[in-house]
Amino acid sequence: MAKMRTGKDAILDAAVDRFERLGYHGTSMRDIAQGAGLTVASIYNHFPSKQLMLQDIMVRVLSDALALTRNAVLRAERHPVAQLSALVHTWLVFHSERRAEALIGASEIRSLDPAGRRLIVALRDEQEALFRSVVEWGVEEGVFATPYPEDAVRALIAMGTSVSSWYKPDGPLTPEQMGERYVRLGLGTVEATEPRPVEVATSPAPGDFESDL
Repeated sequence: MAKMRTGKDAILDAAVDRFERLGYHGTSMRDIAQGAGLTVASIYNHFPSKQLMLQDIMVRVLSDALALTRNAVLRAERHPVAQLSALVHTWLVFHSERRAEALIGASEIRSLDPAGRRLIVALRDEQEALFRSVVEWGVEEGVFATPYPEDAVRALIAMGTSVSSWYKPDGPLTPEQMGERYVRLGLGTVEATEPRPVEVATSPAPGDFESDL
């Protein structure tokens, strides 16, 4: 039996649902209160503003993605193909399983105030640096033949963020199958010269790093 979520958890659940469906600017505090089954006054006990609510959601989802992808790279065989495979697989599974939060994280940066934007950009930069380190290592080793490593990194990141905008849990592919499919696409993007089959380390269970949203 699913645990009933109350208080701050219920507020964030409702905010994710409304921000995804209505957009940040199209969502009112009253909309969130109705979704959480609370009064507007109760929400202000947890979040003094809708802006801080958005920042909380975005920090959590980006921090979780960063933790999972770092762990995947550390657990993979020390080889560029293996590490990029693990990285892309985890990135795609994450964006398939946590689709709504990931979509908000990717699309609502324009709605952040300057302080919130600096915080989120810093987290995004850390995530990009992880992709860049693996891709550049593969290029230096002659394993990835792409002459455009910076563009390849952007494309790999966009693979995950774009999936969050259309993936359906009841569709034909599971998150794991999505990860496997996009590993092949990712290796093609960097023009892997050693596209040998690699066994992608099983990602930690979603609950290991999943936020309380």
